[in-house]
Amino acid sequence: MEKEETVKLISSEGFEFVIDRKAAMVSQFLRNLLTSPGNFAETENGIVRFPDISTTILEKICQYFYWSRQYASGKETEFHIEPELTLDLMMAANYLHT
Repeated sequence: MEKEETVKLISSEGFEFVIDRKAAMVSQFLRNLLTSPGNFAETENGIVRFPDISTTILEKICQYFYWSRQYASGKETEFHIEPELTLDLMMAANYLHT
């Protein structure tokens, strides 16, 4: 995959997730950030830092992006969320407009 086809998401602990740009576009926040006109660093280099989102939560969000694309294309599968992650995941999803 070429750099332009991927996005790097960095958690509060510094863990990096390199995901498909199309998957990242599931998030309205990321879509706006990565496609906005202007000279924003995130638009230019495709790297987005999340100082308030933990590695565990960001990993689950990335999984959701891929699951959502599969679901939208007609593949109906279950997306499991561990109960202990629910609150943090809901707050992150709200922030990302996912």
